[in-house]
Parts: sequence; C-alpha cells; structure tokens
Amino acid sequence: MKSTVDRRDKIIQKIQSEGSVRVDELSEEFDVSTVTIRNDLDFFEEKGLIHRTYGGALLRNNVYNDPSLEEKQKINVEEKKRIGEYAAGLVSDGDSIILDSGTTTREIALRLKEKKDLTLMTNAINIAVELAGVSGMRLMLTGGVLRDKSYSLVGPEAERMMENYYFDKLFLGVDGMNFDHGLTTPNPQEAQLNRMMVERSNTVILVSDSSKFGRHSFSYICGLEPIETVITDTKISSEFEEGFKERDIEVVKV
Repeated sequence: MKSTVDRRDKIIQKIQSEGSVRVDELSEEFDVSTVTIRNDLDFFEEKGLIHRTYGGALLRNNVYNDPSLEEKQKINVEEKKRIGEYAAGLVSDGDSIILDSGTTTREIALRLKEKKDLTLMTNAINIAVELAGVSGMRLMLTGGVLRDKSYSLVGPEAERMMENYYFDKLFLGVDGMNFDHGLTTPNPQEAQLNRMMVERSNTVILVSDSSKFGRHSFSYICGLEPIETVITDTKISSEFEEGFKERDIEVVKV
C-alpha cells in the first residue's frame, strides 16, 4: 500500500510540474504495468484533478493547488503591479482597510506609504514588514497561526481579532473564482478568515488577475453577492466580464 501511495504522490507531482503525462512513460519510469498506471490515473480523475486522454492524462486547469508565495510572485507580475496601483488609488486618507494576504495585495501595500491617517489590518506578515514604521499609518496584525506557504496568519485568534472591528474597504485576493463555486482558496482556515473579513467590511473589492477566473480551489469563501468591484487585467474573457456586470459588479480592467 505504501508503494502505491508513494507512486501516486510522485505521479501527481509530475503531472502538476509538466502539465501532462503518458501511460507508457510512467509505466517504464515506475516499473509497473500499464494497467496499474491507468488505475492510478483513473483515481486522480475521480478526484477531479486530471483529464484522462488517449494514452495519458492532462492536468485540469480549473482546480488549483496551493503554491508557495515565492511561486506566486513569479506569475503575472506586471498585471499584479497594475492592479495594485489602481487599487491603491481607491484608498483615501482616513480610511480603515483590510489587506488580505497574497502577492496582489502586497502590490497595493507598497503603494500606500504616502497615505495619511490610514488604519490598515492584515493577516500577512510580509505585508506588515513592508509597512512597519510608516508614518501616518495605524498598522494592525490579526494574530493567529502562521501558514508557512503564504506567510499568512489564520485560526481562531485571527478570527476573534477580526470580530472586534468594522472597516471601510476590504481588498480581497483569491486563488479561484467561478460563477458556480464563488470565491475559493486552498486552505479552509484562510477561507474562514476571509469570510469574516467580508462580513466586517463596508465595501469589498476583489483584486485578481484574470488567470484566477474559471477555476476553483478546495475551500469556499463566499458567493459573489458582497463584491462591489473587481479589479483585473485586460485579458479577462467577455464571458466573465459580462457575468460580473450581470451581477451588478463593476469591472475595472488595467
């Protein structure tokens, strides 16, 4: 049984890194029969992780794993900078805001250092480090347990902290969004904290490059009803742009 678990773990890592695999090549690499490999791929397909193809398999692009912050920082860099710049322009002196953890929200944080009388809460320790010591800013951390992959704080302590306040604006980043599953993220504790952020904010602004649209992750945050504005890049499909507008959500393309 252990060899089956180990083999399947290595196979799914290979599919995630290469995007596709062939049965005959896997059979040779792992020194097992093609029947065994097909059973492995059938197992992954039942889990919704891959598409089976003739002679192999493809990674499904609508189900998202949980990459590290360092990996995320290499993806759609210019788009995230443009989104961050526009979003920062929506922050007024005197505002109270929440910045969710993530690479896009970090781009917002970098552009807030000249704001005056700003109250900012975040669950991201890397964002807190960027803004530590900035004059004119009251910086608040949620507390909680650190997630090593995302440098974010989660858990009951973070949720209890969030319960004590109300904020003008939330800038929320997600790992997946589609109209059937709503907003999602890989980690259940992160999703729970994000949901509380939404409840404690007067205005919710989704900041996401368009690659996140059309896929979903493991943990549900909320539906699209609380979202007032989506700030994304110009590659957003007409399907998603129209879908947002039909739900009375403003779409800003930068």
